Amino acid sequence: MKTKLLVEQHFHGCYGIDFNSASVDDICYLANRILKEGVGFIFPTLVTDSADNIKRQINIIKTAASKQTSDMAKICGVHLEGVFLNPEKKGIHNSDYFMKPTLDNFKLVEDDFIKIITLAPELADTELLNYLKNKGVKVQAGHCTGSDLTNCDGTTHTFNAMSGITHRSSSTALSALIDDNIYTEVIADGVHVYDDALKLLFKVKQMNKILLISDCLPCTHSNVKEFIFAGSKVYFDGNRAASKDGTLAGSTKLLPDIVKILGQKDMFSKQYISNSYDYHNLISNGEIEWDEEYNIVKMKY
Repeated sequence: MKTKLLVEQHFHGCYGIDFNSASVDDICYLANRILKEGVGFIFPTLVTDSADNIKRQINIIKTAASKQTSDMAKICGVHLEGVFLNPEKKGIHNSDYFMKPTLDNFKLVEDDFIKIITLAPELADTELLNYLKNKGVKVQAGHCTGSDLTNCDGTTHTFNAMSGITHRSSSTALSALIDDNIYTEVIADGVHVYDDALKLLFKVKQMNKILLISDCLPCTHSNVKEFIFAGSKVYFDGNRAASKDGTLAGSTKLLPDIVKILGQKDMFSKQYISNSYDYHNLISNGEIEWDEEYNIVKMKY
């Protein structure tokens, strides 16, 4: 089987590197190494932090992007997953840094390199949503309870950290499944979403609106077992990473690992890879060849 190179639009780091604290050299090293694993495009994702650190790390990521060479995955921009979330669905995020999603507050961290933003639409001012739309920033509903996705392009890690499906009221997840205009991220790592829920998503949702993501953590493909993430101590047991109270902190699989997991369950479609290209208007001549067990056997980039 042949596919396009993969697009990581939501991941916090890997190889022991955390985008919230990474240096320019760290990011260039990561971009080089991850291309060799089949990932051709990346959107480094920043978790909730102080406005000052978010600005600093965006500038570091931009600098890394300016130093890229052809043997690195292309840094396409920043995914800001933090600050403008609903405390009721904060997950591992540090709510001490949360701000109301207003235009004035967004300007505290604003940068043209922010290409995706996760926020709680039920808390967001229309002024901010219109501003982001006019700038071409992808707005994704996540860590939220709202069901009105009118001003959103997608949902962030669908099912996780959002109001779930219920037969008695509206919810974020329910709206994501039935709204044909909405792209739906999903973490199909075998930990974050039960297989039957994945099957429901794949059956109900338009196939061309499903976005596979990893949401992976710095411990991914590394020897790191304990680390600080979003201000919390996180423990990695070899399969899942969670805080002491059991709150999941993100996945521990890269996107190629997730493709393999889905493929071996006969739940994978090449369409899921193509969708990210359409979502971000990406063009690539790169190609991956997979064997019958969904191992990468050859790449062109």
